[in-house]
Amino acid sequence: MDEQPQEPAVKKVAIYLRVSTDSQTTANQRRELQAVAARSGWEVVKVYEDAGISGAKGRDKRPGLDAMMKAVNAKEFDMVAAWSVDRLGRSLTDLLAILQALRDKGVDLFLHQQGLDTSTTAGRAMFQMLGVFAEFERGIIRERVNAGLARAREKGTRLGRPRTPVSVEKRIRSLRAKGMGVLKIGRTLGVGTSVVQRVVDAM
Repeated sequence: MDEQPQEPAVKKVAIYLRVSTDSQTTANQRRELQAVAARSGWEVVKVYEDAGISGAKGRDKRPGLDAMMKAVNAKEFDMVAAWSVDRLGRSLTDLLAILQALRDKGVDLFLHQQGLDTSTTAGRAMFQMLGVFAEFERGIIRERVNAGLARAREKGTRLGRPRTPVSVEKRIRSLRAKGMGVLKIGRTLGVGTSVVQRVVDAM
């Protein structure tokens, strides 16, 4: 007796929605992504939403994204679907961190506006390119920082933490020699305990 071929498992999908201001709505994003899921035969198991929150904010300021990434870690679904790449994040570096977390757990990503689906060969290739561009962005940031530091040095700007006045350091050493504790010295002189500890360590 011939065995019946098994039907492929239905793909479980989480939808992520985000708008930047309270005057905007996620209704259009939700409707389009649910329509895509229906056409593709996906099962939408959860909808995560961050309304009125900028994509420039980190995960800790976006409860919807945070909850979704925790569910990714628990492998509660097979794919994340979002309207556009900028719904996930404005920074390419932050975006790559999200994508890497998805890949580490074997969770695919569908981006409607970019036509990206990492469950396909073409989608995986585009995913790899995102990593290249993220590294490029990090390189540009490093160059800008280094150029800014070089300009500051040329202008004679002192870099790093301001030095503690010599008179304060003398007072710290004097009080310490009298047996006063680090915390009390800091309160007495109005300086941080890290400053006091640094001077004490150098005694």
